[in-house]
Amino acid sequence: MTFYPNERIGLFIDGANLYSAARALDFDIDYRKLLEEFRKRGRLVRANYYTALLENDDYTPIRPLVDWLDYNGFSIVTKAAREYTDEHGRRRIKGDMDVEIAVDIFEAAGYLDHILLFSGDGDFRKVVEAVQRRGVRVSVVSTLKSQPPMIADDLRRQADNFIELAELGRLVGRERRAREDFVPPTAGDDDEA
Repeated sequence: MTFYPNERIGLFIDGANLYSAARALDFDIDYRKLLEEFRKRGRLVRANYYTALLENDDYTPIRPLVDWLDYNGFSIVTKAAREYTDEHGRRRIKGDMDVEIAVDIFEAAGYLDHILLFSGDGDFRKVVEAVQRRGVRVSVVSTLKSQPPMIADDLRRQADNFIELAELGRLVGRERRAREDFVPPTAGDDDEA
């Protein structure tokens, strides 16, 4: 990973995608360590975390994480999710945040030098290309080490740098906690990377 001390850095975290990738690698993200790591690498200007939430629930398993992130240096971007039961009878929450992430990345290109996108979703390839044309470097954080890989090949090729989550996990990860009751929001019907 190449970072420059004075570059302005922004983190754009697709919460559901990062959760799934880390889970596939059998660890959790320590978000305090994540902020510390990127504050060491440049001037961290923005750290956005995107997730869909059920509005009607008094409590959702993701609420404590979202609240903690909100009080500890992250900007939280949420929208209403819808709940359904999948073919295996499991409770699922669906809330696609791709448009919100893409718009925010495009707008941030005016004040950032380096964008880190924590997602392997190939739908982001076009916005990555667009901000690169504006002179912004883009690193994508995801994994090739899961089965199947969680990064779309065209997104990985478009990025200036690909950061393997398994390697970054050594710096910002912690042992995974059991959360059988929590199923993260999905990115939509086209969840494939």
